[in-house]
Parts: sequence; C-alpha cells; structure tokens
Amino acid sequence: MEEVAGKEEIMNVFEYEYEGKDKKQKTTFRWITNLEINKRNLEELIQAGRWRWKIENEGFNNQKNGLYRIEHLNSRNSNAMKNHYLITQIADILMQLYLAWNPYVKELKQTIKNTSSKLLESFRRLKITEEDVSYILRYTTIYLE
Repeated sequence: MEEVAGKEEIMNVFEYEYEGKDKKQKTTFRWITNLEINKRNLEELIQAGRWRWKIENEGFNNQKNGLYRIEHLNSRNSNAMKNHYLITQIADILMQLYLAWNPYVKELKQTIKNTSSKLLESFRRLKITEEDVSYILRYTTIYLE
C-alpha cells in the first residue's frame, strides 16, 4: 500500500496478485481509492474491486457483441456518439432491472431480444393507471436541494 498525495485528499493504491489454478500464470490487479485501507477491510476491498471489473466487463461485452451491437460508428459527430452511448447505457440498465425484477422471464426461457421486443410492445399498448402512479409515489423518494 502506498499513499499518493492529491490536492485535497490522500488516495490509496493497493494491488493484489492472483495465481491461476495451474500456478504458472500470475495476474496483478491494482486499484486506487480514497477509502482508508487497513488489515480489516483489505480483503473486502479486493473482492469489491474484482466484482466491479467482472460486472463492467460483462456489461460492456454484452453492449458491444450482444443485443446492442455498438461495435461500429453510428455517426461522425462526437455529441451524437455520446448521446447514442448514453441511451444504450440507459436501455441496458432498464433491461437488467427488468430481468432481475421479473421472476417469470427465466422460466419462459426466451431470448433477450424476444424479451426486449415484448417489453417494448408492453410500453406501447399498456396504459399507466392511477394505481400505478400511487404505487410509484409510495415507494419513491425525491430530494430537492
């Protein structure tokens, strides 16, 4: 562990070396954090860092090679590219929430593309009721600053 002094706060750097199952290949992971690192939380920070990379890599891989096919340029305008990517991120987050929330999706064993099409169709044909709005208001907190 080493400390890197910044303008306003200290950043902590830590690394973890992982040996593969065959003990021939070693991989080193490094993280920078503003959290205090000590013997009690070091293992927890390593686990959190490894899980974060796993989630990010799977998410980006899905966006690039999966349903969203973002491996090619859709525009030469940098703002349009940023907007397209942000909308893709929002769509991916909504899809992940839907799949995690709806227990029947796994039981139906349908493709993500088919699930996505059915979800989009439900937005088109289903109307929001007063009961839906009251449910959302009951479980939503809005903070105004």
